[in-house]
Amino acid sequence: MRLGMHLVEGFSGPEDWIKQLKSRNCRAAFCPVKADGESALKAEYLQAATESDILLAEVHSWSNMASAYEDERKESLAYCIEQLQLAEELGARCCVTTAGSRKRKKGPHKENLQEETFELIVKSVQKIIDEVQPRNTFFTLECMPWIFPRTVEDYLRLIKSIDRKSFAVHFDPVNLIYNLENYYENGEFLKKAIKKLGPYTKSCHGKDIALGEAFPIEIRECEPGKGILEYQTYIREMDKIDSDMPLMLEHLKSDEEYRRAGKYVEQFL
Repeated sequence: MRLGMHLVEGFSGPEDWIKQLKSRNCRAAFCPVKADGESALKAEYLQAATESDILLAEVHSWSNMASAYEDERKESLAYCIEQLQLAEELGARCCVTTAGSRKRKKGPHKENLQEETFELIVKSVQKIIDEVQPRNTFFTLECMPWIFPRTVEDYLRLIKSIDRKSFAVHFDPVNLIYNLENYYENGEFLKKAIKKLGPYTKSCHGKDIALGEAFPIEIRECEPGKGILEYQTYIREMDKIDSDMPLMLEHLKSDEEYRRAGKYVEQFL
């Protein structure tokens, strides 16, 4: 697998971008440009990545396609289309978003797990893919515990229902582990999940999980190496699927934390 991470301190241009990635032993990267950026600058970053063997892993399109508010939903779909077009232009592994939430920006809502919401997500993804008709990238959804896809089975059902070759999987195991059975037996959970979803997966996130002190149960995200996620199993099983699979570290606060997490993960690569 290829390690990647956010560069929280920023970068001044393609040369500096590559320098910083290499100093962290990264062979994968998040998209460094915006959709409305200059074509020449996009080409410079793409050339720099190609020459340095840096894989463009993800273009982010965080939005709320499941919103119950029509204006917000239309805006979200338009943004996803724009970002998928950017991923297609750059040949990124995938464009990724979450389905969102019905009457919130994100988070639980009683309508999130209704069948009507599932169908809305299906139609939304179909519209996005059909608008762009990508050949060089894939559109993916990141699992969340409060909306589809929230389980491995949800994702497999979405793949069948959406029925588009350009729809694929973004794999984030921490977002799938929200009960004690999967928490304590996360190695076995990883094996089963990767066996089912791995062949469809285009990019992965690297985080960790630990029990908090809140009652009744708090399973919280933490820095890789400070929880109990079986990274050796995670990387070994996913590497069997695709040795070029990007593993992207996220949600850390400082460069020091990213470097420390990167060194932890590297021992399993």
